[in-house]
Amino acid sequence: MTHDPAGTSLSPDDRARLDQVFMQVVLDVQAQVQQTQPPQPGNLAAMFHRETVSDALQGCAMLIAGWNENRVDEAAVTRAAKSLRSLGLPDLAERVERLRQIGEG
Repeated sequence: MTHDPAGTSLSPDDRARLDQVFMQVVLDVQAQVQQTQPPQPGNLAAMFHRETVSDALQGCAMLIAGWNENRVDEAAVTRAAKSLRSLGLPDLAERVERLRQIGEG
């Protein structure tokens, strides 16, 4: 496994071994993000909420795309985690951030 600015590279064997764990995290994040509601009523709150949900889901899509290339995409981790914190989901943000170390140990 190697580290670089683009993310963490994994061998195809590591990726296959860890696929279920990785996908469980990403799918859980997607499901919980889609269940969130704006923190207050109003069109502006709804607009910002939709934008933040979209960013989180795009981060998840980027994570899956990187995973399919045997890597954990650093930009995707950062994007998803930031959006999750904005949605009031810090525990999920930490789970996403831990994906950086998925192949270690």
